[in-house]
Amino acid sequence: MDMTGAATFHENEPHHNDLAHRLNWLRAGVLGANDGIVSVAAIVVGVASATTDTGPILIAGAAGVVGGAISMALGEYVSVSSQKDSQRALIEKERLELQEQPEEELEELAAIYQGKGLSPATARTVAKELTAHDALGAHLSAELNIDETDIVSPWHAAFASAIAFLAGAVLPMLAILLPPESIRIPLTFVAVLVALAVTGAVGAWIGGGSKLKAAIRVVVGGAAALVATFAIGNALGASGIV
Repeated sequence: MDMTGAATFHENEPHHNDLAHRLNWLRAGVLGANDGIVSVAAIVVGVASATTDTGPILIAGAAGVVGGAISMALGEYVSVSSQKDSQRALIEKERLELQEQPEEELEELAAIYQGKGLSPATARTVAKELTAHDALGAHLSAELNIDETDIVSPWHAAFASAIAFLAGAVLPMLAILLPPESIRIPLTFVAVLVALAVTGAVGAWIGGGSKLKAAIRVVVGGAAALVATFAIGNALGASGIV
């Protein structure tokens, strides 16, 4: 590769990685909003089918919103914290191996590039040059696909997850509380299913999948959840238990 090509590669690669990272976060946000829509909609529809009183619907919906957001944030925090701890442990292990057995690590790095198609001589040259520039970074990238400077913050992940859930939960709350009693449940069904179709299509677009198939999947799943909670609430309301 000529110098121009090499320069282009090194200039574009960070931007490509940054874009992929942002798209992953965006996709996670869409999925979090989708959870907020389905979870809270199922709760308020279930309660609304049992009683027409706005008070219980509001209380149950608010509890679902707060509890769901905290649960999502906590789950994301625990998950990302575990991932972060694992990544740091792998980084320290690799750092120690480089200190204790540098020649073995150099041969290992050369073998990796040779396995990717480089000749033995070229692979060893590449390994030597990368080791001289940043030995730890070279091994983390080639062996573990880890970037030492790109470890996700558990707090950022938790906050983003909670915000995404809250953003999705707003729609079913407004749809069930603002309209007249006679149309609140049908309107909530329609609003939720349309919103799910949109989030499903957006998630598929970000991931490069079929937007129609994804939209159908989330709409069917969301409809099943709403029908189930509506049936349970209706049965409990008709029985006089509540």
